[in-house]
Amino acid sequence: MSMYGNRAAGSKKRVLVVGAGAARMSCAHHLAEHPDKFDVTLVEAQDYCGGQAFSIPINKEKFHASWINQGVKGGSYIFHHTMTMFAQQGYQAHPVELQVSFGKGTRFWTNNEIKRFRRMLSTVRTFEVLFALLPIKYLLKIFRFSAEFANVVRLCTSPTFGMWYPPDEISVASNMPPMVVFPNLGKFYTSWKNSLEGKGVHVRVRMEVTSIVRRNKQGIVVRTVRRDPTDDAPHIPNSAWEVEEEYDEMVVCVLFRKKKVLGCAKFADDITVTHYDTEYMKRHYENFFNPEQAVDNLSGINQMQRVEMAKRSFKPMYMIKMYPKDPNKLEMCFDCTNYQAQFPEEVPFGDHIFQTIFLNKSRDGPFLWHQLCHSFTHYLTVVPWMCFLQGRNNTRFAGSWMLVNAHEVAVISGIAAAVNLGAKYPEDLERDRFAFLGFRLYYLLQYRR
Repeated sequence: MSMYGNRAAGSKKRVLVVGAGAARMSCAHHLAEHPDKFDVTLVEAQDYCGGQAFSIPINKEKFHASWINQGVKGGSYIFHHTMTMFAQQGYQAHPVELQVSFGKGTRFWTNNEIKRFRRMLSTVRTFEVLFALLPIKYLLKIFRFSAEFANVVRLCTSPTFGMWYPPDEISVASNMPPMVVFPNLGKFYTSWKNSLEGKGVHVRVRMEVTSIVRRNKQGIVVRTVRRDPTDDAPHIPNSAWEVEEEYDEMVVCVLFRKKKVLGCAKFADDITVTHYDTEYMKRHYENFFNPEQAVDNLSGINQMQRVEMAKRSFKPMYMIKMYPKDPNKLEMCFDCTNYQAQFPEEVPFGDHIFQTIFLNKSRDGPFLWHQLCHSFTHYLTVVPWMCFLQGRNNTRFAGSWMLVNAHEVAVISGIAAAVNLGAKYPEDLERDRFAFLGFRLYYLLQYRR
């Protein structure tokens, strides 16, 4: 005889949501809108909610602000679901025109292949089915672009910058594409956690799911253990501290046993260094207006207005350092003082704070970030097959890795899991045609409905 009682007919469905990043917080939030239908438990191994989206404190006297966002900093103005979540908790994203600085000195880039690149993109979009899964490096070879241009243009097709904005026919990318920067994510996720608890969600931080005992049509049985946030010792299986818990449904990021599909997803190991080494920045990046790099005419079009604006207010936020000896390698840097909205408009360069991201694990040694690579194999071997895993054995998957590594996708994936469990898509977002279309397309891809 089972030690677990069967759920009474008509009673609330017990849902376990594993992890408190954007995706699973979003799922728990929308399940909590139906307290008569769901009894939701959200567990998180860390002692905070938000996953990779969090804030860190900094010295206000030195840097003119008391915090910066780490990991997740901002996104596109099309992030309607994300900005709705902010607004519901009393926060807002701030608009910004993203200024970029790619290269240094003679490698500060301009190129005569730019206009042809724009024509190539037009061709690719016309025949998207043929080119959709072709890596950019092979695509550019087919259209006979130089290797140097291929290494440059990869920067503008990255999720961080170019994928949200169409290319400029004379300069590859828009001068200052419109973006948004996020509010204090530490405070936002704390507010969201408190809101969920107020709606009856059982939020349990420092709680780890150590194993899944049963996962079938009869329900979910898991083992959990309380974690000490200062204890990094490995978990001891069958520990006396473990507790078995039963649920009807489960929402997770990933399961080890699904490695035949999920194991095809590729991840990159990056190091993010937060620093205020202005000498390093001056040595490796273009941080200020440089008249020698200014171009007052592009393809016969006068650019003096752009140059005059740069003289007054060139404040690069997103920068790239290229390695001449190996163009395949690069490092990225955010000038957080210029980029994030909590800083005053004018701060002496010596008081700026930066985040440099080193992208090459084999060269740089230990790593801090483990993030999704947007490889063509991901869209060939993972994304199309997720629909066959969703809902099987009372388990659903939610996370940005299932499509594009972006905060908005994470939020949508959580809503999709909740809707598939029986929650209702929020009415305010349903009236937002753009948001609803994005959700419907994602839901069709993931759940075939």
